[in-house]
Amino acid sequence: MPKRIVPLTDMAVQKAKPQGKRLTLFDGQGLFLLVTPEGGKLWRFKYRFGGKEKLLAFGSYPEITLADARLRRDMARKQVANGIDPGAVRKAQKQANNETTETFEVIAREWHAKFNPTWTASHSVTVMGRMERDLFPWMGAHPINEIKAPELLAVLRRVESRGALESAHRIRAIAGQVFRYAVATGRAERDPSADLKGALPRPGEKHHAAITDPKEVAPLLRAIDGYHGHFVVKCALRLAPLFFVRPGELRHAEWAEIDFDEAVWNIPAGKMKMKQPHMVPLCHQAMEILTELKELTGSSRYVFPSGRSLSRPMSNNTLLSALRRMDYDKETMTPHGFRAMARTILDEVLQVRPDFIEHQLGHAVRDPNGRAYNRTAHLAERRKMMQLWADYLDGLKSGAKVLPMVRKVR
Repeated sequence: MPKRIVPLTDMAVQKAKPQGKRLTLFDGQGLFLLVTPEGGKLWRFKYRFGGKEKLLAFGSYPEITLADARLRRDMARKQVANGIDPGAVRKAQKQANNETTETFEVIAREWHAKFNPTWTASHSVTVMGRMERDLFPWMGAHPINEIKAPELLAVLRRVESRGALESAHRIRAIAGQVFRYAVATGRAERDPSADLKGALPRPGEKHHAAITDPKEVAPLLRAIDGYHGHFVVKCALRLAPLFFVRPGELRHAEWAEIDFDEAVWNIPAGKMKMKQPHMVPLCHQAMEILTELKELTGSSRYVFPSGRSLSRPMSNNTLLSALRRMDYDKETMTPHGFRAMARTILDEVLQVRPDFIEHQLGHAVRDPNGRAYNRTAHLAERRKMMQLWADYLDGLKSGAKVLPMVRKVR
C-alpha cells in the first residue's frame, strides 16, 4: 500500500528548520515544501502531464501561506484534469508579461480555459493537443494582433503537407475561434482566418455507414431479433433504431433517466453533443424492451452495463462487434448509422416534417427569430412520430409492403 501522507499544518511549516541538505515536507496531492540548507522555504507542486513528471514553483513561505499554496495546487490540478499543462500556462503568461502585447498562445489558453467547462473531456484534450502541436510552436509567441492571414496559412500548409488535410481545416477553425475571442475581448482587430476561406482544398466528406433503403432495413431488423449474443447487447441493438440517438448517448443511458410513468428518456445536457438536455419519447415497443431489461440490469446504474462490471457502461465497440457477428461490416452499417436510417426514411418515406426529425436527432433547431428551441418543443408531435416509426419498423420485419422512397422538392 502507498504510504499515507499526513497533511502539513501552519505550525509545522513555521517551525521547519534547515538541515545540512534539502528537506522535503509533503502536504499531499503533489504539493510539498522544500526547505533549503540556507533556510529558504519554497513551495513546489509535482504533477504528471503527457506521460512526463513535471514541477511547478508556487513561491516561498511566508509570502505564500500554506492555504495559498493549497489553493494554487487545487487550481493546477483542475487544469491538468482538463487537459491543460499549468507549467505551459505559466510560461506563456511570463512571456506575455515581458512583452508589450499579448501573444496568440496566452489568448488561446485563456479562451480554452473559459470554454472548457462546456466541452466534453475528450474534445478539450483534442483542442489543446492540436494547438500545442500545430499552432503554438509556429505562432504562439507572436502578438495576436500582428498575425496576418499568410502567417496562419503557412502553419496550415505544414499540417496539410503531412497528409492531414482534414486536421488543417479543423486547426483553422480553432484558430478562428481564438482570434474572434481576442476581437471580442479587445485584444485584436479582426480574424485573419476568415481570409483563408477556400485557400485549402476541401477534404473528402466522410459519412458513417448506414442502411437507408427500407428493403435492406427489414433483413437487418430480423437479424437483430435473431441475435444469439448477450441479452443486454441484443436489447441495445433492438433499441438503437427506435431511439436513433448517438451510440455514446445510448451506451451511457442510466435507469434514473428513464421515466416509465411519462414514457420518456431524459438525457442530461452533459451527455449530449450540443450540451443541451434532450428528451426521447418512448414508444410502446421501447417500453416493453426496457421493462424486460430492467429485471436483469435494474440493480446497475446503467441500462446497458458492461459484461464485466455493473458499475461501467458497455464499451464503445460492443454494438459494432455485434453487427459484425451478424455479417454487417463497418462499410455497410454502424451503430451511428441508425440515425441516418431514421432521418432518411422518416423524411422520404413517412413524410414527417423535417424540423420534427431534427429535434429528435438532437440537432440545433432555430425558431424564426434565431433562438434555439428547448427540449420540449413539438414533444407531442415527436411522440406520435416515434410511435409511427416503431410501427413502421415492425411492419418491415413482418414483411409488409415497402413504401417507395420519395425525393421531396425543398
